[in-house]
Amino acid sequence: MKIKSERDFFSGVLFCAFGVAFAWGATTYNVGNGARMGPGYFPLIVGVLIAIMGAAITLKAMTVETEDGEPVGAIAWKPLVFIIGANLMFGVLLGGLPSIGLPPMGLIVAIYALTFIAGLAGDKFSFKASAVLATILAVGSYLAFVVALKLQFPVWPTFIA
Repeated sequence: MKIKSERDFFSGVLFCAFGVAFAWGATTYNVGNGARMGPGYFPLIVGVLIAIMGAAITLKAMTVETEDGEPVGAIAWKPLVFIIGANLMFGVLLGGLPSIGLPPMGLIVAIYALTFIAGLAGDKFSFKASAVLATILAVGSYLAFVVALKLQFPVWPTFIA
């Protein structure tokens, strides 16, 4: 059999892999049954559905002819590094890193850092647009998580609060 669409084939394979891994991980919890669902029931069903969707995409990629075969392009390293780095920095700033003596910087600082670092992933970076977005996200997150849900985590750096 010949692969007729590389993009669809590899995305389908990834969906299958993630779906199977997700379903397999869900079996470590009590699954239960349809009448009395356990904590692993929903993740198991979602994992199975993702794997089935991946299998369908993979099968389509091997049977449906496309115009140019849709080859897989080069990996976009810059966005990949900046987006992953922004998320890692968010986690480090939110909770701190005691092993190197970095205290928790809190939600507000972490959101600003996340927004500015992730903004560097694109082709055009606008300081003003990133600042506006970070402010909206910080206020919205504060209202949602601290005020509405009453979650207990640092909002400001420990040396300020």
